[in-house]
Amino acid sequence: MHSLAGLPSPALPSHTIEAVNAQSPLTSRLQGFGASIFAEMTALAVSTGSINLGQGFPDYDGPAEVLQIARDQIAAGNNQYPPGIGMADLRLAVSGHEDRFWGLMYDPATEILITMGATEALAGALLGILNDGDEVIVFEPLFDTYAGCIALAGAVSVPITLRPQQSGRYEFDTDELRRSITPRTRMILLNSPHNPTGSVFTLEELQTIAGIAIEHDLIVISDEVYEHLVFDNKTHIPIATLPGMFERTITISSGGKSFNTTGWKIGWACAPAPLINATRMAKQLFTFAGGSPFQPAIAAGLRLPDSYFVALSADLQRKRDVLMQALKECGLRPITPEGTYFITADVRGRRPDGDGVAFCRELPGQAGIVAIPAAVLYDPRHESEGRHLVRFAFCKELSTISRASEQLRAWA
Repeated sequence: MHSLAGLPSPALPSHTIEAVNAQSPLTSRLQGFGASIFAEMTALAVSTGSINLGQGFPDYDGPAEVLQIARDQIAAGNNQYPPGIGMADLRLAVSGHEDRFWGLMYDPATEILITMGATEALAGALLGILNDGDEVIVFEPLFDTYAGCIALAGAVSVPITLRPQQSGRYEFDTDELRRSITPRTRMILLNSPHNPTGSVFTLEELQTIAGIAIEHDLIVISDEVYEHLVFDNKTHIPIATLPGMFERTITISSGGKSFNTTGWKIGWACAPAPLINATRMAKQLFTFAGGSPFQPAIAAGLRLPDSYFVALSADLQRKRDVLMQALKECGLRPITPEGTYFITADVRGRRPDGDGVAFCRELPGQAGIVAIPAAVLYDPRHESEGRHLVRFAFCKELSTISRASEQLRAWA
């Protein structure tokens, strides 16, 4: 046996290295998707010591009883793979939650799938159902994962723009939606309450979407992770509750937003068994399953009394109002969100050229605040729609929001 230790490694021919470097290894389906603006803004927050109101995660913990169950589960040894469809008790808790709040009845054995966050449920549904060339109606501005997963499935995003109206909320043009349907349309991807606009789709809007879905035999994916974060006595209506929609809707949510546990990544999809099976076929290839000690904790969270969810919404509404007032006083034009934990604001009152990207890059140095330019949340063909808009997150301690508000007023 001959040892190779100490021998120089054979050099690769230079033409081999050049050939590798000459072509990007990135799949063509993700060409055009750049590095996340969130990473840039977070780095800017760190380097300038600014308050980060860019990323949408809380700076405070969720309910103590939910956190304690996770600790107990880890100590008890619940640290290995859970069942691929999720632990039975969490599926039962999700089923009870859907019935308790929305009157929707799902069989926990066949119609509920636990996932690593809502994002994995979305990816599983999109990759498990879509075929090359299929078209998906989306409402922009939108969570950037949507377009990426649609592209990976070989499908095409067809954006319908939500625009600020005199009513004080973002709305879509019904005629534009109807014109966008083609023989290739396979699916409508809905998000209500909507990130980043904060719009809670009305019954009339949902009936329009439902009517189109039924007429054209479309599947609807409904991202409802902000289902409990609604304000001013608005009502969240799951589209699956509308006549003719249960059988064609995949409803997706998670525990991250409702229990301030975004890092746990415990989500779920609810739908009739054939749609869940299609989602599962793709989802099982990603992580298979995970979050074992967190699943019982989220199950307990879903069973918390109504008073918890009422207080959750009221607390966020108070923070929204504090930040809204400060944004107005510093010369921006915020649009009042009906839900979620984001405020969008028009920067043209402070920056006449309406360059939201430049505004966000300069704001940390000027005011010690980080926000996200909304233009990056639009289809590249429609960036001008959101060029003058920026997004602020108010899911922070009230003391953090108050400090940010003081800094904005000082900047003004």
